[in-house]
Amino acid sequence: MAEQTADTAAGTPAGAAGEFGSLTAAVTGGASGIGLATATALARRGATVVVLDLRTDRLPEGLHGESCDVTDRTSVDAALASVGERFGRLDILVNNAGIGAQGTVADNDDAEWHRVLDVNVVGIARVTAAALPLLRASRHAAIVNTCSIAATAGLPQRALYSASKGAVLALTRAMAADHVRDGIRVTCVNPGTVDTPWVGRLLESAADPAAERAALEARQPTGRLVSAEQVASAVCYLASPLSGATTGTDLAVDGGMQGLRLRPEGTGNDR
Repeated sequence: MAEQTADTAAGTPAGAAGEFGSLTAAVTGGASGIGLATATALARRGATVVVLDLRTDRLPEGLHGESCDVTDRTSVDAALASVGERFGRLDILVNNAGIGAQGTVADNDDAEWHRVLDVNVVGIARVTAAALPLLRASRHAAIVNTCSIAATAGLPQRALYSASKGAVLALTRAMAADHVRDGIRVTCVNPGTVDTPWVGRLLESAADPAAERAALEARQPTGRLVSAEQVASAVCYLASPLSGATTGTDLAVDGGMQGLRLRPEGTGNDR
């Protein structure tokens, strides 16, 4: 294990080049979408970033890759062991790997329930368990899980996906309680509908893609989809050494969807 960098009086790494300078971060599902935006943002702010994904051969310059299947414990253990060998440390873990699902409770069979929960929930447990020895050695250890507005708001046709993200929210709080005395902060970010390749594929499969996009935009009070970069900025805030007093919490990045209840425009009380 490489020698840890001493803290400054302000609580950030001494001699840091950028907010995350001298720190190493790993991002699961970091080869596309929110994960890639997060990996890029962390690297831009000074972190050494390792992307853990099924394929890592097309990463932008400046990001490091490790092949990792979050549903396979052997693959996960090997990937985290390699991170330790290559970089000597791990300070930040972003559990972002996840898959979507549509339908009511009647629309997905048992195999699909097991598949989605295995990636979205058990995958977080596998990766975190493998990362704990490295994180315990860090003085700036932080875990950020990618959750969803689906954990806090009832969305139609998202029963399986919502169940998985509700579990992520509960798991985040339990992990925060378990590891606070290890010096590891655990939080999660709850995005609204994000303009990612997965959402793009859903729109393409709709009978009227333009109308479906308009409907998704309209259900967020800002009237627009969340960008992957906006979610990445929230992850960076939660992971930052400057957020050392923040743990066991969830941060909504949803255009106001979780908390705002606007009256329709033109009802006489819009302001």
